[in-house]
Amino acid sequence: MAGPAKIKRIGVLTGGGDAPGLNAVIRAVVKVAIREYGLSVIGFLNGFGGLIKNQARELTEKDVVGILPRGGTILGTTNRDNPFHYPVVKGGKKVFVDVSDRIFENISIHGVDALIVIGGDGSLAIAKELHAKGLSVVGVPKTIDNDLLATDQTFGFDTALTTATEALDKLHTTAESHHRVMVLEVMGRYAGWIALAAGVAGGADVILIPEIPYRIEKVIEMINQREVQGKKFSIIVVAEGAKPVDGELVVQKRVEDSFDPIRLGGIGHVVAQQVEEATGKETRVTILGHLQRGGSPTAFDRILATRYGTGAVRLVMEGRFGHMVCLRGTTIDAVPLTEATGQIRSVPLDSDLLLSARQLGICLGD
Repeated sequence: MAGPAKIKRIGVLTGGGDAPGLNAVIRAVVKVAIREYGLSVIGFLNGFGGLIKNQARELTEKDVVGILPRGGTILGTTNRDNPFHYPVVKGGKKVFVDVSDRIFENISIHGVDALIVIGGDGSLAIAKELHAKGLSVVGVPKTIDNDLLATDQTFGFDTALTTATEALDKLHTTAESHHRVMVLEVMGRYAGWIALAAGVAGGADVILIPEIPYRIEKVIEMINQREVQGKKFSIIVVAEGAKPVDGELVVQKRVEDSFDPIRLGGIGHVVAQQVEEATGKETRVTILGHLQRGGSPTAFDRILATRYGTGAVRLVMEGRFGHMVCLRGTTIDAVPLTEATGQIRSVPLDSDLLLSARQLGICLGD
């Protein structure tokens, strides 16, 4: 691929699940590339599918007008279409093949000298493989789950957290009015960042996260204790990846051609049923689901996404391919893609936020 001095055109794509702030990254990439460096920008549509199927469009400054506050992505995205594990039908059966050579062909057709991949662990793992095969790639970390190991925070998390906190505020009033137990199930995959932070911010009584397998007896004990104290309602936040001691994850379904085939979901109903049976208290479940992915990004996410976008273009122009922009404290830095993927960033058991939750009297199920 071209060296940094020869960069004239860059490509950009958004892969994996959508997250508030994707458009802010695209906007920053386009504006900085054109204004600062005189480059042209090609947007590949629908994640890696656009690279495989040669679906692309040029992005000008006019194309990014007004998209800063918009959720979603103007380029479209998908958590499928892994070029190294791509589904095709042969002999009437679905098989998976390596079509990564098509990406190099289509990159060449569009005269793209470097590619910026905005995505989570799955998308960045593909970016790492493409770089190992010779593609000039820079990554931008994205996930509402905040579970990427090599950055202190991903854009999208703050907006999802705000949405979950607002949901808890609303559930509090109806729970108190009807003397009910309310269970809120939130996303996060195998990490409890959304559940823990929203639970603390939203005044939850119980928070169940993947990092701490729970005992339902401890949850019931908390609810009964509150009842004795005259508190006739309780709020439980449960991460979709939470599981009981010696128990299993609750899996909603499997999507075999996805980056992450396992779709978690349903643990909220399991907890609610057990609580209602043990306490006799009316228990209701709200599964927040994709509301956490939607809507306008918060100011924090807009700023972080913008800094990531500008940082990604700088990495391209410095020739630092095979790296991902990241947040270290308050500074935008870079880390090799080889260090950025393959492991998730879980909530540390000695986390200050976890300690604060315990000292507030919040039950963590252990």
